[in-house]
Amino acid sequence: MQAVEPAGRLVAGRYRLRSLLGSGGMGRVWLAEDEVLDRLVAVKQFALDDQASNVTRKAARVHALNEARAAARVDHVGAVQIHDVVKEDGCPWIVMEMLSGRTLAQALAADGPLPIDQVTTIGLSLVDVLQATHRAGIVHRDVKPANVHLCDGGRVVLMDFGIARTIEDGSTVSSGLLAGSPAYISPEQFRCGEVGPASDLFSLGATLFAAAEGNAPFDKGDLFATLTAVVVDTPGPFRRAGLLRPVIEGLLVKEPDQRLNADQARAALRALHRERSMPRTGHRRFAQVAEPPTFELSVAC
Repeated sequence: MQAVEPAGRLVAGRYRLRSLLGSGGMGRVWLAEDEVLDRLVAVKQFALDDQASNVTRKAARVHALNEARAAARVDHVGAVQIHDVVKEDGCPWIVMEMLSGRTLAQALAADGPLPIDQVTTIGLSLVDVLQATHRAGIVHRDVKPANVHLCDGGRVVLMDFGIARTIEDGSTVSSGLLAGSPAYISPEQFRCGEVGPASDLFSLGATLFAAAEGNAPFDKGDLFATLTAVVVDTPGPFRRAGLLRPVIEGLLVKEPDQRLNADQARAALRALHRERSMPRTGHRRFAQVAEPPTFELSVAC
């Protein structure tokens, strides 16, 4: 196994590694300093075994380039910004903007379910960036709390386009492999059918459920039980979502052609946001709404 790079290493003659931010799957993410532009960046290293073959290294470079290109195609403040793709010692590195704050998954682990007003705001931001993603011809395919970053100041950023696919040329039709996080994938992804924008909206619904309730809607603690629940079970139980429940249920409809689309989801979230933002004056009363690690899967269908 390849050793973790030392802090202080200079990558591509420009990016000075400072500290390891996180690791998982195929890569590690570093805080680094861009010594040319004098700014902090995040650098994703595709960590390969020292004995990796040339074929494996080439596949990693293709994967990195595809990920960077997919994210770069999305011209929206809610998509992570890609600065560069470099190669060092035969391994690809993606240079991205450095984000403040923490992921939604980290927020839920630390603080539990979020207030419904905040979940609604997060939902509106994610609908906007997903529409921009789909307009760019990209399906993200891995919307989940770990890939949603809550920045200081309120910006919400969709990250990790590592398994994104293009919409054109029928490339959203499965090739027989399932990739994603079991508790957040759509039923059609598991069935290995067509995967399109509606699949991202299902994952959005699962993400909003987790934000409001504190857990994924179909997570059973077992891989195949979770996948079965995604396909056949109703989400729930709902204990905290309150007025947000109909929107989440509409996004979690099993059949993609019956699911809420992005325009419908935005309209419903905006209506809820307006209602909960109205001043509570006079005698009118409003109801008060109270308030397992994910992993990547690739299986043959």
